[in-house]
Amino acid sequence: MARLVLILAIALVFVASMADAAVVEHTFHVGNLTVRRLCQSRVITAVNGRLPGPTIDVHEGDTVVVHVINDSPYNLTIHWHGIFQILSAWADGPSMITQCPIQPGNSYTYKFKITGQEGTLWWHEHSSVLRETVYGAIIIRPRRGTKAYPFPKPDKEVPILLGEWWNANIVDVATQAFLTGDAMNVSDAYTINGKTGDLYPCSTKDIYKLEVETGKTYLLRIINAALDNQLFFKIAGHRFTVVAVDASYTNPYKTDLIVIAPGQTVDALMVADATPASYYMAALPYISTASPRQAFDNTTTTGIVRYKSTSPSSQPVMPTMPSFFDNDAAFRFYSNLTSLLRPGNRTVPLHVDERMFVTVGLGRTACQPGQVLCNQTAGALAASMNNASFQFPTTMSILQAHYEGVKGVYTADFPDEPPVFFDFTNASDPSLQYLMFTSKSTKVKRLKYNTTVEMVLQDTAILGIENHPMHIHSFNFFVVAQGFGNYDPATAEKSYNLVDPQLRNTIAVPTGGWAVIRFTANNPGVWLMHCHFDSHLLLGLATAFEVDNGPTPESTLPPPPPDYPTCQKKLRSVADNWELNKIE
Repeated sequence: MARLVLILAIALVFVASMADAAVVEHTFHVGNLTVRRLCQSRVITAVNGRLPGPTIDVHEGDTVVVHVINDSPYNLTIHWHGIFQILSAWADGPSMITQCPIQPGNSYTYKFKITGQEGTLWWHEHSSVLRETVYGAIIIRPRRGTKAYPFPKPDKEVPILLGEWWNANIVDVATQAFLTGDAMNVSDAYTINGKTGDLYPCSTKDIYKLEVETGKTYLLRIINAALDNQLFFKIAGHRFTVVAVDASYTNPYKTDLIVIAPGQTVDALMVADATPASYYMAALPYISTASPRQAFDNTTTTGIVRYKSTSPSSQPVMPTMPSFFDNDAAFRFYSNLTSLLRPGNRTVPLHVDERMFVTVGLGRTACQPGQVLCNQTAGALAASMNNASFQFPTTMSILQAHYEGVKGVYTADFPDEPPVFFDFTNASDPSLQYLMFTSKSTKVKRLKYNTTVEMVLQDTAILGIENHPMHIHSFNFFVVAQGFGNYDPATAEKSYNLVDPQLRNTIAVPTGGWAVIRFTANNPGVWLMHCHFDSHLLLGLATAFEVDNGPTPESTLPPPPPDYPTCQKKLRSVADNWELNKIE
């Protein structure tokens, strides 16, 4: 009898949990859309005829099903940025890592469950630079019928998606960079919710507007969807309280300035407590490259926050923006974030199984096949991790090769440290010339299930010092320390925060500095790690983690779905990334 009661109790709990969850289903039609920006019309790639694309609004515990129909002329994939993809690696999305691209005229259904996450994430194209205009927000609310936000309930929630805009076709921009072996041309504008703002030519009406009421609180869900720029974001006359980053709650952090790298999200409360008027919200780039600085888009995008009682014709007040090069302001924001400790939350792993020291930066490589305009003497621009420049496979995805045991697609020998140690951030160190040239390879790091990894990410000055936003698919990681110069364990370990460090999926490695992250590889599959500057990813600043199955059925990767995309023909060896994996 007692056993029967127990079984009934378990069944009731199961039924209750099922009742709290839902299936959220979308259809994404990806195709051409003609829009007018900056005095000219341009055909872009967009989802459901919108820029940004649809918002996916779910609760923790829900299952998401998205039918992606490719009506565009390009091969493409969709990545659900920051989603853990527990036992759903086939739905993660990065082209040639977890799937071959969806070819024009074809479709693929992505299906995954939202488990243990709340806050703001986003989705974007992940075959190449099409994510300039193919992106949208993912809003994850607490599980239905359970807990509320761990902060005062806002009166309204507002997605703020920051983007980047080129007047030229972005595919042509990337293709030209590949052919010459040089950097991509810089963008022509930045955007807020797809609109450039009235500081640009022919853009008086192309501006995002937010109406607010005095005394009310607004939760701004800020996403940096720009291809190649970190951004400073402010609203004149107002301050923020940051309550979450990358869908992880933080201790409340008060600031008047948001700093956000591509791939990152910030949830910030804003109280409408200023004198009723019109105020600009503004975003401009944070450029961290040391002298001589590379060319960059030095423009500013704007939106308008207007109080309900204010005349629509009132002139907005402009915020005082930081310098493009304000490293101190950026580091102050990034380093002051800490996690909100809540019962049941994951804590920092104190035992480390694998230690990695990984240099990230730019260099050069020999001109690749197809780079017909490349300077054969100087070589092509490249990017690398531990002097290994990642080359995407051309015949099948790494995940499929991993699952089927196919040899020759990749090697599991990504190095745990650079070939030599040197004065990483000193541009005059002669060792830098030794590492200037790299070579292409498809090297991944193999990890046993449940391995705890500590990784030191060290910026280099081999070909310009930069701040690299490094993103790991499927995993959050603790940022236990960060600083400038060369990482020195003797001093750095004394500053480790092992109590409440920020939890992220994308870390902006400080300019000419380092960051230390820890995570547990508790999800079998193949997971890309890369710089979220798209130009750097295309140049090879990436690797992947191959995580073995665990000991139980619940920790074993299931087979791919029946409509899983495969490569029908061999893809171009290098141009597959620059030309969006076009099939010959």
